[in-house]
Amino acid sequence: MSDTRWSAFALMGALTLACLTQACAKKEFDVKNDETRQLFGKMPDGAEVYLYTLTNANGMQARIITYGGTVVSLTAPDRNGKYADVVLGMDDLAGYMKGTAFFGALIGRYGNRIGHAQFSLDGNLYKLPANDNGNMLHGGPEGFDKRVWSAMTVIGADGRTLELTYVSKDGEAGFPGTLTSHVVYTLTAKNELKIDYTATTDKPTVVNLTNHSYFNLAGQGEGDILGHEVMINADRYTPVDAGLIPTGELRPVAGTPFDFTKPTAIGARIEANDEQIKFGKGYDHNWVLNKSAEGLTKAAEVSEPKSGRVMEVWTTEPALQFYTGNFLDGTLKGKGKTYIRRGALCMETQHYPDSPNKPAFPSTELKPGATYRTTTLYRFSAR
Repeated sequence: MSDTRWSAFALMGALTLACLTQACAKKEFDVKNDETRQLFGKMPDGAEVYLYTLTNANGMQARIITYGGTVVSLTAPDRNGKYADVVLGMDDLAGYMKGTAFFGALIGRYGNRIGHAQFSLDGNLYKLPANDNGNMLHGGPEGFDKRVWSAMTVIGADGRTLELTYVSKDGEAGFPGTLTSHVVYTLTAKNELKIDYTATTDKPTVVNLTNHSYFNLAGQGEGDILGHEVMINADRYTPVDAGLIPTGELRPVAGTPFDFTKPTAIGARIEANDEQIKFGKGYDHNWVLNKSAEGLTKAAEVSEPKSGRVMEVWTTEPALQFYTGNFLDGTLKGKGKTYIRRGALCMETQHYPDSPNKPAFPSTELKPGATYRTTTLYRFSAR
């Protein structure tokens, strides 16, 4: 073989080896960062929406898309160790885009309701788009649940995390200030879906972030949740008017259908002859949590007798919205199931609804230089 041919052969070999080495390096990089990601769909403007899968050492799995930071599935074990998906969701991106039930989504800029879709801050009146009988619900018709979040995965002390970021521009949905929000999902070795929220702003604004997953511990789409037993660590709740806006009162739960200080089946009093129950068509109210200190507090516990699945809710937030799927009506279908009335429940950790219009409620104002910071975790077990 001539020197020229030998040199060409050697060069080809070196290039092949280099390509293989680069491929291995890329694969190693993917293993560390991106092997959990797959394309879920595209927005009308061409923006790509990705699905990320988090898995812990026990085999529990959470799947989250960058559209709305939405939890599309979450598995949990029953008393026999069998895993099942316990959150409602849609089949594809189109289902989430046209949906109004907020399945699994991150909610912002303001979770829950703001009365008359307006509020005043520092002497300025801010008008917001109404999407709930003249009120704003969950950030309006184009809230954070309808936005594509940027994402990255990181391996941390508690396991793999998915870090999502969204920048809401000054004036978006009528709110003042450019708000930069970061939400970190972690699936821990303790079978917890941990959600850390932070946000900063360049102008005074209001913020109240939460997650709107619908849970059925028997398995998503497996009948109603009336047999689920619920404990809520709260002696008071905030009664509402006919439009589901808090009146400003903090009412004791004792002696009412809202007393879940001891585990009680959801169906036991959900049809009680009670004005508040009638307003919400069931439970759709804010409970004021019993909190004696800062940090994580156990807010609630839900158990499903047949499967044995248990979900604990821990949070740094002062309140919890307990919603029993009263507005599901069997017209929505997802993941091979039909979602019937009261086919799931929500446990939305939060500040009180309509706080910007209720000075006596804990403030939701965020000022420049300060950081909004809150944590919620959903811990799963079986008994």
